[in-house]
Order: sequence, then C-alpha cells, then structure tokens
Amino acid sequence: MEKIGIFGGSFNPPHLGHIRAAEAAAGELGLSRVLLVPAFEVPHKQLPTCGATPEQRLAMVKLAAQGHESLEVSDIELEMKGQGYTYETLLALEQRCPQAEFTLLLGSDQLRILGQWQNADEILKKTPLAVLSRGGRQEQALIAETAAELTKRGARISVVQNPVTEISSTQLRRLLAFGCADAFLPPAVASYIRENGLYDTAAHWKNLPMVQLEPIVVRLLNPNRVRHVLGCRDTCVELARRWGADEEDAARAGILHDITKALDGPLQLTLCGAYGKILDDFSRKYPKTLHALTGSLVAERIFGENSRVVSAICSHTTGKANMNTLEKIVYVADYMEPNRDFPGVERLRALAFTDLTAALKLGLEMTLEHLKNQGCEVSPQSAEALDYLR
Repeated sequence: MEKIGIFGGSFNPPHLGHIRAAEAAAGELGLSRVLLVPAFEVPHKQLPTCGATPEQRLAMVKLAAQGHESLEVSDIELEMKGQGYTYETLLALEQRCPQAEFTLLLGSDQLRILGQWQNADEILKKTPLAVLSRGGRQEQALIAETAAELTKRGARISVVQNPVTEISSTQLRRLLAFGCADAFLPPAVASYIRENGLYDTAAHWKNLPMVQLEPIVVRLLNPNRVRHVLGCRDTCVELARRWGADEEDAARAGILHDITKALDGPLQLTLCGAYGKILDDFSRKYPKTLHALTGSLVAERIFGENSRVVSAICSHTTGKANMNTLEKIVYVADYMEPNRDFPGVERLRALAFTDLTAALKLGLEMTLEHLKNQGCEVSPQSAEALDYLR
C-alpha cells in the first residue's frame, strides 16, 4: 500500500520552510510522496488583499516543488472551490487513490486547534497525523499536551523534526514589501513574485499623503501595535505644534517609527544584511533593539522619507547625544502616547508640554533604571544621550 503525505495550506507564498518540512516528513515517515495542496480558501482566515490568487499560489507551489522528487502538487482544493475543509479533501483524495494510506502533515499551531475543525473526530479516527516540530521546549510541551487530549479521541500522532526555517508567510510578506525576502524563497518563486508584482513588490509608496500612508502602515504592523502607532503619530503632531517643529515631519515619523517592529531579532539582522548595514557589537548581540534602525532604513528606501524623519525614527528607541527638536519629540511621544500606562507616565506627559528636554532626560533615566533592574546592558547611544543631557 502506497503511503502518501498530505501537506495543505494557503502557501501565500510557498517558501523554503514548506519545502524542507515536507521533505523531512517524507524521509522520516517513509512516504512515497507528499502532496502539497494549496487551499482555494482557508476557513476562518482572511487572506491578505496584497496576496496572490488561488491560481497564482498553485503556480508558485509547482515552481517551489520543481526538482524535489518526493513532492507532488495537487490542485484538488482549487477544483473543489469553496472553503478547503480538510475532511472533504481527505474524502476526495481517498476516492482518487483508494489503495493509498494517507498521513496528514500539520504544524504545531494547527494541531492545537484541530479539535475544533469541521468533522474533527472523523479526521482523527481515520487519518494518522504527523506534527512538524521545530524542537523548542515550549513547543514540544504544547504538542505533548495536545496530542494526549487528541489521542483520547482516537488520534494516531507522530512527531517529525522539522529542519528549522524560521519564517512565517506573514513575516515573509513583510520582507517582500521591504525588498529583502530572497533568502527564504526558492529562486523560481522569487522571480514569479517579482514578475507578477505580488505582495507589494511593485508598490510605489514614496511620499504618499497621510491618508494613503496610514492603511499601508497598519497592514504591515502586528494588530496589537496599531493603537500605539496611531497614538504616537497624533502625539508627535501635538508636540510639534507646541514646540514649533514641522507637523508633517512629526506625523510621518510617528506613524512610521515602528514599521519594522513586527520582525523578530533574526529577521532584523536579515534586513540589515540585505540593506548592507554594518552593525556594532551591541546591535548584533541584541538584535531585538534594531527596529529603530531598520525602521529608518525602510522609511528612507521604501517610503522615500526625508533625512529629518529618517533620523528621528532611527533614534526613537535609544536616543543619542545632541538630539534636535523633532528627534526629541518622537522619542518622548513614543514613551508617553495615550495608550501607555506605567508608573511615572503622567509626570512625563506633563513635562513633554512644559520642558521637552527635561522630558527626554526623564525618559532616558527611566529606561536605564528599568534595564538596570532587569540586569540588561544599556545601549551605548542611550548612555551617551544621558551623559550629554547631564
């Protein structure tokens, strides 16, 4: 009996992580082939408007699978149309290959919610599951806990160690918009994306008016960051009006200051490498602090912002010595915009409108005290900024 793996998903876009995981599963489970099954629609998931059509995603998966003998692409869910419920796909594949034994491949995040899927109990009883694990302790614990619950419902679950390519399709779409995703894509897929202008690769975002800039920025942020960014933008404008800075520059720096915040530490380093930015030792050691630098790079290269805005974004996290008025405004606004809530924030808000330099100094002192209490190193730029003010 032929053993076939089923690896479904939106593949929006397909990347090297998908290919490496599917090949690892084929080898570990002794599968004769793995079917890559792009979904026509994904239940309970809104695909991004900047993405690809189902037909384009199918074409990209075929390109990604080229040269991989154990991988095969199935268009069964595109033929079925509608929402790609896994149970219906399994039934259709069993009709096509009645002598085969199927194994459903899925990530640990999918395993956690599988019990809520349509016809979940039927899936668990009829089809073995193989969970693609990245190997982290927390993930392994979650897999073990969920597997124990599902086994009681009749599931047969094995774990496949997934060669780690730390990228999600959401993060990859951000990197594509920022022009630095090629390291995570099969070359043929990268070329297809550019040729068809997918995932904002053909977008023209330089010097957009705020009414057009805001929805683009919101789309690129993590949803839980949106209120802060819009609050910071509005606070920057208020402070610019109070201290005589350019309100347009302040608004643009405020809305773009966290544009790369959604990227994790390794992806911050990826962006710096793609943009040819040489980093100091502190930045390489603490890449999560890089979003101010990478945000300034994206603001300049992708959004065409002027040097004043770029500089204000670059210094909004650590500060620096001898900051100008706009730089002070963005640093302080980021710290005390209306959604912030921590001891001392009201004092900082009052100072921001009475003594901007004193507010900057207080913000730096609070940051350094917090880092000291956490046992963390202080950025050289922050130390220099505070020394200059003192």
